[in-house]
Amino acid sequence: MKTILLLIPLLPLVGAAVSGLLRNHVGRAGAHWVTILAVAGSCLLSFWVLYLQMYEGLETLNYSVYTWMVVEGVTFEVGFLVDHLTSLMMCVVTFVSLMVHIYTIGYMHDDPGYQRFFSYINLFTFAMLMLVMANNFMQLFFGWEAVGLVSYLLIGFWFKKDTAIFANMKAFLVNRVGDFGFLLGIAAVLMTFGSLDYATVFAAAPDAADETISVIGGMEWGLLTFICVCLFIGAMGKSAQAPLHVWLPDSMEGPTPISALIHAATMVTAGIFMVARMSPLFELSDAALSFVMLIGAFTAFFMGLIGVVQNDIKRVVAYSTLSQLGYMTVALGVSAYSAAIFHLMTHAFFKALLFLGAGSVIIAMHHQQDMRYMGGLRKYMPVTWITAWLGTLALVGFPFFAGFYSKDAIIEVVHLSERFGAGVTYWLVVAGVFVTALYSFRLLYLTFHGKEKFEVVEGADPHAHLPDGQLAHKPHESPLVVTIPLILLAIPSVVIGWLTIEPVLFGGWLSDAIHVAEGNDVVAELGHHFHGATAMAIHGVQTVPFWLMLAGFAVATLIWKFRPGIAAAAKSRLSGIYTLLDHKYYFDEFNQKVFANGSVRLGNGLWKKADAGFIDGILVNGSAKLVGKVAALVRRWQTGFLYDYAFSMIIGLIAILGVWVVLR
Repeated sequence: MKTILLLIPLLPLVGAAVSGLLRNHVGRAGAHWVTILAVAGSCLLSFWVLYLQMYEGLETLNYSVYTWMVVEGVTFEVGFLVDHLTSLMMCVVTFVSLMVHIYTIGYMHDDPGYQRFFSYINLFTFAMLMLVMANNFMQLFFGWEAVGLVSYLLIGFWFKKDTAIFANMKAFLVNRVGDFGFLLGIAAVLMTFGSLDYATVFAAAPDAADETISVIGGMEWGLLTFICVCLFIGAMGKSAQAPLHVWLPDSMEGPTPISALIHAATMVTAGIFMVARMSPLFELSDAALSFVMLIGAFTAFFMGLIGVVQNDIKRVVAYSTLSQLGYMTVALGVSAYSAAIFHLMTHAFFKALLFLGAGSVIIAMHHQQDMRYMGGLRKYMPVTWITAWLGTLALVGFPFFAGFYSKDAIIEVVHLSERFGAGVTYWLVVAGVFVTALYSFRLLYLTFHGKEKFEVVEGADPHAHLPDGQLAHKPHESPLVVTIPLILLAIPSVVIGWLTIEPVLFGGWLSDAIHVAEGNDVVAELGHHFHGATAMAIHGVQTVPFWLMLAGFAVATLIWKFRPGIAAAAKSRLSGIYTLLDHKYYFDEFNQKVFANGSVRLGNGLWKKADAGFIDGILVNGSAKLVGKVAALVRRWQTGFLYDYAFSMIIGLIAILGVWVVLR
């Protein structure tokens, strides 16, 4: 079994090395075959581990693979913790990654960086697997930083585009802010418990529940509150929670396959997974949990609103990801860790489906991403259209679809929670249902329905960059390597929630990995009202979220299918709100002016005053000038006449005697 577990992360690593380092030898076909077979092998082995846990009673495995070093009794090692949470994450990561790999053959077919791209996405899969399989904070941090590094490489994959370079640098810098907090949290863990091993830290945590730590200004914080808040700041960066969310929409500058991988199965899910894994620590700090919940509620509602005014098809889906990550974070904040992981799993399938569907549209539209120049694609792309509808119904939470079970469960547990801030959080996540339906159906209508807003220019060069709204040929359905992953992702987007809600949410499947304090278990309380997946779906049509979803559908249908003039009129009459949303609440402008420009001004000031002024001007050049002036003065005394030297000696002796008398 240990060999199987070792192969799961190592196969993608080997695939990345072969396709990247030997790309000129294996060629394009060799690169995709090596990497796809590697991820397929990891996927099959991951499902085999899950099967053994479900039907063969495989116990939790927690062991060291390799000891890196031991420093004053602290062990730094590579180790695996494989429980039900790990196996679930392994299956999600490898399955979605496999679909993205297959899809990439069609999407990146003509790209000169074909082999390099396959190497990167294999490496991405390896990094995420190392993160979710870790049994200690050191390996967690390794995987954490590795997914950040590979995301930087992939967002800026088209490195000749200025916008891509700006986007990957933005992602890198914003995540460094979060990672600084994350590193502080890990350092505080090591300082407090003297170990980086999960089991050791979790076992000792209750004894540190009443300890305090002095922070800025001498303010006393609960030690575990400080640790949890620092760890969550890291999650805010990786899982794009406000205000550290600003990098995620710009990550759309990377190729569409990596957008799907980042948003569905890797990177952004790392923060959610980490907080769930750290539940034994977070359960000891109500203050930290309230902070987590309120940050998630703000992100879920207000980031969703921005999606309503976006015209780039990928950016609409990106802001949807921000909103859904907010729902997961809210679940973590009310101690419903299993509900957060359940939504993470269902979301991975339908969000990957929506991103890959958007990519299929972009291929057909000759890399046009503006929905204002689409429309009427339903008859040209039937498979993409149907799968996009299925993914959308899952996203908005239509009964019996995957998203219904996971998102409605989160709304209900928030309603049951008595944690500080739960009241306002509940109304924000409920209102978010209407917003989600509004931007989701808007995307469908602008893309697949209504009048065709593009023009086919006969005889145009198919490889030329034509003006917006012009195509060299009519759109057509994508090849099988693109549509097959769409179909395979559409299936779990429909059924995975119905199949797994009982064991994952109410059957205690994650109880070996997640700890919930007595009195905080809102999932168990919700379980008293659960009478099966079918009954939940039937009851769902009587709930407020369902009617808000229908209201969002009705408003979107009226405006963007039948009365498009309403949108233009609303844009004019609500210009202030539209401008606020179009500028994304001015987060980017604030960061640019305060942090980016402020850092530049600070750097220029330090350079002019400290470096050029003090160090160069005074210490270096100033000392040289002083020596020169002293030397010029002393040189006048070097006359060569004996009486001048005798006079200087007498003056010096008098000065020495004078100092001696004064000091005496």
